[in-house]
Amino acid sequence: MEDLPQGMPRSDDVSVLSEDVAVGKKVAPNRLVYQAMEGCDGTRSGSPDELTVRRYLRFAAGGPGLIWFEATAILPEGRANPRQMWLTESNRDSFAQLIEKIKEICMKENGYEPLVICQLTHSGRHSKPNGFPEPLIAVNKKIFEGEHPLGSDRVLSDSYLDALPERYAASARLAESVGFDGVDVKACHGYLLSELLSAYERPGRYGGVFENRERLLIDSVKAVRASVGYDMIVASRFNAYDGYPYPYGLGGSDIPGVPDLTEAKKATADLVAAGAELLNVTMGNPYYNNEVNRPTVFAKTEEPIASAVRMIKGAGEIAATCRGIPVVSTGWSFFGALAPNVAAGCVKAGLSAMVGFGRQTFSYPDLARDIVTGRGMRTDRLCLTCGKCTELMRAGSTPGCVVYDKEVYLPLYREKVMKKGERS
Repeated sequence: MEDLPQGMPRSDDVSVLSEDVAVGKKVAPNRLVYQAMEGCDGTRSGSPDELTVRRYLRFAAGGPGLIWFEATAILPEGRANPRQMWLTESNRDSFAQLIEKIKEICMKENGYEPLVICQLTHSGRHSKPNGFPEPLIAVNKKIFEGEHPLGSDRVLSDSYLDALPERYAASARLAESVGFDGVDVKACHGYLLSELLSAYERPGRYGGVFENRERLLIDSVKAVRASVGYDMIVASRFNAYDGYPYPYGLGGSDIPGVPDLTEAKKATADLVAAGAELLNVTMGNPYYNNEVNRPTVFAKTEEPIASAVRMIKGAGEIAATCRGIPVVSTGWSFFGALAPNVAAGCVKAGLSAMVGFGRQTFSYPDLARDIVTGRGMRTDRLCLTCGKCTELMRAGSTPGCVVYDKEVYLPLYREKVMKKGERS
């Protein structure tokens, strides 16, 4: 890891990561973002449960400038699992209590409050609200469905899609009322709004030409912006590159692994024009090519450093098209103890305003505090990129770090993954 690819900046002075960042009308107290890491551990009604609270209070104590709260469904049929977050009028108090506690703990431990963004989602093709697949798709795609395409009853109608901007807006209003600082209209990783961006073969007003494919994302951002207060942050975490070929994915090019970001840059300009004030750039699809957005030492398709660099440089290209709007880059967990130095170099070079950690927050929730106080990252808590947290989720359990958070997740791994493997 000491030998970085050519063109990747590095800085011995990481103090830039401790600087505050203007985000819309608000300010993040540092440049470190804890990404939306879904715990699949809410109640059946969508409320935060015991492990949810435990996770977020650990994150709060860890001192990030911004916590990107996990995927929160806008409709029950759009939940990715039966325990996914789902904010409603009936459970709003449980969310309000959690947000208040996050702010309180971070202030007590670090002397500042983080911004907290609620990620609003419709899982689309990956919907599993009752524990088994119940896909709701934008368009049939052979790359996922093979020789047995899903029936027309699983393809969402234009009239269904027409109603979604108001659903995003209604969820955004609820999020604002319980204390979130902003909302993310999620359009990444193959979920509904992400899949629509590559719905080249869908007929009608939501498919075909780019203006149609981005229509629901842009309309939803506009609806959210018009429905919340002027100081509520409107964000979008979106895929700049799906990592699979045309006509299945966004950003494919004639050179495998090299994205064409032309349409992603158009989407960026349109998102900003629609009212987005914060962009979080990612790539790939964890259900299909997880090595693209979760670089791992066990990668089989390409060198993991290539995946991480592609995400970071892709975010840099997006950032260059929207000066003044902060961009969050991702892929940082793979860099281990060197992450603060490379991230500081990238921030100084203008490749992003903020840097986002995902898996690393499961293994090392105190990482932001250790970076901003100058202690440096502990080598005994670094994410090993082993993928066991994802294995837990795929087994229908609650993901977390099996290696370092042994109190909760090692027993779950033994029960849900290892025993299942023995039985099969």
